[in-house]
Amino acid sequence: MIFRFSFLLMLCLPTFALAQDRTPSHCVALANAAPGLEYVTLATLPEVTAETVYLHYIAHASFLIRSHGALNIVTDYTGFTGTLPFVPDVITMNHAHDSHWTNFVDPAIPHPLKGWGPFGEGIDHKLELDEVLIRNVSTDIRSPYGGVEPKGNSIFVFEMAGLCIGHLGHLHHEPDAGQYAALGRVDVVMAPVDGGYTLDQPTMIAILKRLKSSIVIPMHWFSEAALRDFLRGMADEFSIVEVGGPSLTVAMDKLPSRPTIMVLRPAYIDVAR
Repeated sequence: MIFRFSFLLMLCLPTFALAQDRTPSHCVALANAAPGLEYVTLATLPEVTAETVYLHYIAHASFLIRSHGALNIVTDYTGFTGTLPFVPDVITMNHAHDSHWTNFVDPAIPHPLKGWGPFGEGIDHKLELDEVLIRNVSTDIRSPYGGVEPKGNSIFVFEMAGLCIGHLGHLHHEPDAGQYAALGRVDVVMAPVDGGYTLDQPTMIAILKRLKSSIVIPMHWFSEAALRDFLRGMADEFSIVEVGGPSLTVAMDKLPSRPTIMVLRPAYIDVAR
């Protein structure tokens, strides 16, 4: 097992010894960041070298994002990541559908971040945990009862290892000028490409071509046909790579020279992995 540090050491060390430097990203400048803490993670997960980020596509819209300091973040958390028992440091959730959130969050998770607030009000997150800064940009969603719920979804952005990694969540409309500006430059983006439950494919393709991220990871696709339709629509401006598995390690100095779609195949995080 990999331990962030022992419980005894956590009690004995002064708090300044827990701090780590976060490599500044180039997305946007943010002020008033709060100092972070580190947490014990009881799991066998891969080591991540300095200035790199490990991404694992779990299922649907859930990814494990793991930093070089072994902070574990799970996006669109539903309560199940696989058979490997571990407690993420951070989870993010969106509530367009119950396949993107859970009411039963393990109380051991230090930072559960909802992508919505009271109806129509949205929510703002700026959470700094040592080498990771997590923020969000609120967007609207279609209400299950008809109409629109303003600011009911969040695009979460994870700034780490000098990278800006964006997760579009259950996006239902093209971002407006202010939302694009708030996102800033996004190096790696996880994008829903189902073609209907979120956005139609022409709109999603237009968004991704405008973002011009170095790496696009398709998610939230319900059939191979939908995925292939998306890839065909992107092939004129993006290279396409079939990774052949659920995981990818990214680093600022190893981003592809041409915008690239990295196709990951989802897999739960199991003890055998």
